[in-house]
Amino acid sequence: MAEGARTLPPFRRFTYAVGHVLNDLCASMWFTYLLLYYQSVLSFRDSNAGLLLLFGQIADGIATPLVGYESDRTRGIGSYGKRKSWHLIGTICVLLSFPFIFNPCVGCSKVLPQWVGLTYFTPFIIIFQFGWASTQISHLSLIPELVTCEHAKVELTAYRYAFTVLSNITVYAVAWLLFHFQHSADPSIAEHLSHQDVPVFRDLALIVLGIGAVFSLIFHLWTREQTRDEERRPLLSDSSLSSRPLLQWKHWLHEPSFYQVAALYMCTRLIVNLSQTYISMYLINSLLLPKNYIATIPLVLYVSGFVSSLAMKPVSKRLGVSMTYFVGLVPIVAFGIWVLLDLKMGVRVYGAAVLLGAGSAVILVMSLSMTANLIGDQTQSGAFVYGAMSFTDKVANGLGVMIIQSLYPCQTLLCCSDCVWFYRRIMVAVTGGVGLVAALSLFSLLIWPIKIRRSDAGSAPADEEEGEDDDDDDD
Repeated sequence: MAEGARTLPPFRRFTYAVGHVLNDLCASMWFTYLLLYYQSVLSFRDSNAGLLLLFGQIADGIATPLVGYESDRTRGIGSYGKRKSWHLIGTICVLLSFPFIFNPCVGCSKVLPQWVGLTYFTPFIIIFQFGWASTQISHLSLIPELVTCEHAKVELTAYRYAFTVLSNITVYAVAWLLFHFQHSADPSIAEHLSHQDVPVFRDLALIVLGIGAVFSLIFHLWTREQTRDEERRPLLSDSSLSSRPLLQWKHWLHEPSFYQVAALYMCTRLIVNLSQTYISMYLINSLLLPKNYIATIPLVLYVSGFVSSLAMKPVSKRLGVSMTYFVGLVPIVAFGIWVLLDLKMGVRVYGAAVLLGAGSAVILVMSLSMTANLIGDQTQSGAFVYGAMSFTDKVANGLGVMIIQSLYPCQTLLCCSDCVWFYRRIMVAVTGGVGLVAALSLFSLLIWPIKIRRSDAGSAPADEEEGEDDDDDDD
């Protein structure tokens, strides 16, 4: 089969797609429940809970480009493959650290000074985020190596996102069951979150890790990565490929399309992650709904996302990736307008969640597809590109959360009505405001399409890389 038409059989698509399930399960808990857990269950101050999330996002943001750079240049563990080696390292870090994040301080008293809590939880959060970044970047950088044509990349990304959605659905379904069984066992338990809900979040974290570990095992057993010799063989045998410029990490910094895609990816992640982070706060504090809604509404959100992901391949094939992204932005902005105008939404929040979930799924998959298209056949530096994209995402999300937490009006002793409607304004700003910025970024890509404009790289980077490899061999 020609290089430009390389695809995967269905079983290998499945084994690849499940390789990010552990990350997806943990990320679902991280973004949806971290602030809620530390503020409402462990009684951390809003600013300190935001500080923990910021520490994690900064650690992740720093780790992603470094992991991407090292993943491109290292050999991997023996003959295991450099991408899968980093994936394995990340998986081990996540499994060892995540249980401590959603458990109270081991050996500490129930009433814990805030500074002690920050000191205790921060190292586990940093280890978790390093592991999460290692798994994410290595998994994403496999896409342009496993398949080469644009629609195959969209399809593989859609498969990957389908399991992301299923992972989120699993987290919220299990959370709903745990809350349900908790109330059935003791009807006197309050409808609102408190320290008595610690076992629910602890059990949820352990169940998440068990499920994720099984899928990570499937990925490592049946996903085959090209060895170093196989990666080089086309460069030696195909003269058309050998004449193309090979871009290393520093060359990407001179590519305009690199910054265009990074801006769009950052806006996409801000919409998806911040809406996921604050939807629970909006439900509990602004709409004053019972705590079971923090499981059912995100569940509806991701079910609608899963349904929309099934239609993504034929729609993107007909409209193109950029226009499909625009189609995904429409329901997100509609959600923001609905939240702005409907002051007492009540059960109508289910309908709004359908809009947000469907739109989020589309823009996330399309932004990842644009990144894969940007990389193209430059797989030798693909992990750095994904790492750089993720860096903008993590830092922007961390700073966004910290700014939002510092603006919470109850810390400035303003009136109660401001506290109640604070998270409504946040949801409007995140979906409507950032959505408009994403539309402007998309407009720039329509005017100046994704294209590698560098033509003077020649074969020098390849020669440099060859020399580096020879040095490695000598070591």
